[in-house]
Amino acid sequence: MASGRDLVIASLSAAAGAVATAAVLRFLSCRASSVRPQNLSLITNGNATNRPHGQSPFDPTKREGYISWDDYFMAIAFLSAERSKDPNRQVGACLVSQEGIILGIGYNGFPRGCSDDKLPWAKKSANGDPLETKYPSYVVHAEVNAILNTNHASAAGQKLYVTMFPCNECAKIIIQSGVSEVIYFVEKRIDNSDHVYVASHKLLSIAGVKVRKHQPQMAQIPIKFQEP
Repeated sequence: MASGRDLVIASLSAAAGAVATAAVLRFLSCRASSVRPQNLSLITNGNATNRPHGQSPFDPTKREGYISWDDYFMAIAFLSAERSKDPNRQVGACLVSQEGIILGIGYNGFPRGCSDDKLPWAKKSANGDPLETKYPSYVVHAEVNAILNTNHASAAGQKLYVTMFPCNECAKIIIQSGVSEVIYFVEKRIDNSDHVYVASHKLLSIAGVKVRKHQPQMAQIPIKFQEP
């Protein structure tokens, strides 16, 4: 038979165990309530974002946070630039109709049938030979490729989105093709090449081609390859 001392020890142990268990359960409960479930809707400035299953099927309003047309077409130009194999500068372009239909896209690279491995990508030649660089008319610029890739659709009266302001040679082709508006993201200014872009501005202005700098409404547009 257990002594009175043993009974007291057993009672104290049971009480201590119950207190410890209650403390652990309370800790886990508080921690669980503080952890945000994955894909939980976040409310920022009164707007719900990251809704896991979209909005309610009974909600008649359109989705918020979609990108503007300008950002959409410029993003396509930037995505096209990622196809360029130029190690120094990647440029993309997107030709769009006045109705918002994409007519052609392009990036800077060598002409069709000209191997990427048989012509130089260098900006400068160690021997001072221009034929050892990409500049002696080897590379077709993104703007020209976008215009040429229109599947025989006319570029007349259309808009051209480019990641970089076109040089004077590209400006001539833009004018001759009938493009009515150029939307660019950045203007190149390197060393003594400024005159090339001053001439481009002048040509486009005289020809009546509208030119404007893209003003993004989003800082970035992440793309995830996952099931929508």
